[in-house]
Amino acid sequence: MIVLGLILLIVGWLLGIGWLTTAGLIVLIIGAALWIAGSVGRPVGGRRHYY
Repeated sequence: MIVLGLILLIVGWLLGIGWLTTAGLIVLIIGAALWIAGSVGRPVGGRRHYY
């Protein structure tokens, strides 16, 4: 999700599409939150690690 968020953020910024940039930022933040939650040992979605 982090990579997808970065791709959407960059493409939206380069093409000047505001909603794509916003969607990329939201996906990036959600991916980072899931990555942090999975790395501290909290099960995310029933899994011990989130990849």
